[in-house]
Amino acid sequence: MRAQDRLTFIYLERCKIHRDANAITATDERGVIHIPAATLGALMLGPGTTVSQQAMVLMAESGSTVVWVGEEGVRYYAHGRSLAHSSRFLEAQAKLVTNQSARLRVAREMYAMRFPGEDTTGLTMQQLRGREGARIRRAYREHSRRTGVKWSGRDYDVESFESSDPVNQALSAANISLYGVVHSVIVALGCSPGLGFVHTGHVRSFVYDIADLYKADLTIPLAFDLAKEEPFDIGAEARRALRDQMHGGAFLDRCVHDIRHLLLPDNEDAADDELAENVVRLWDGSQRSVAAGTGYGTDL
Repeated sequence: MRAQDRLTFIYLERCKIHRDANAITATDERGVIHIPAATLGALMLGPGTTVSQQAMVLMAESGSTVVWVGEEGVRYYAHGRSLAHSSRFLEAQAKLVTNQSARLRVAREMYAMRFPGEDTTGLTMQQLRGREGARIRRAYREHSRRTGVKWSGRDYDVESFESSDPVNQALSAANISLYGVVHSVIVALGCSPGLGFVHTGHVRSFVYDIADLYKADLTIPLAFDLAKEEPFDIGAEARRALRDQMHGGAFLDRCVHDIRHLLLPDNEDAADDELAENVVRLWDGSQRSVAAGTGYGTDL
């Protein structure tokens, strides 16, 4: 199943996770639910979860990402590797991020995608960051005014979720879920989560790069709407609301399209690289490659 056709994410906590044929099972005192593994983009495991080896094998075989998170899903601990056969995206990403002019070009394009109608080609990274900061601050003010929810700035303590005000709690929960979904798409395409263009130095730099394309449209308005409603468990409601917004696959399709647009030439074949055949080749110098699994000693 293509990355853009999967469910975005499912968050589980305080349950035992096993495998039943081609489904993941989650068991607690209320019973058992079955989740088809091939339909999952990301499985987020919260506190109190126990997962079996066979369940992890099935997730790997299905090309789905497993992310271990903390209470309320707002702290990232680790992730499992998904199955990507093609290195085409990874090679393109590495080539672009290690060339200063190419990296700047991609970074400018990332900002251009957030400023429709504006020309970013001549702006420095400092100027682009300034514009982005002003855009996000403006978004916070507009949604605060729209909902009547007071906004005094971003306040996020990974050690104490409850210490933040409701809108910051909703932002934290929604953003972590967004990161999990974006992470699942990135590794499904065979890209590296750590090779970022704007963010750098972190194992999920590219995840933050891509997620930042969508926060103003998704998680910021969602957080203010929830803070206005004052639900009992705002973290859980934020995850459910974000999943509802992503329902139907349109977001996954958009995310795949945006990553492809940033890393590959627009005229390059749009085949499903994450489902390409498991073919290994040998580098032959310059731009050439030859078949692997062949004895070449007779050529000497």
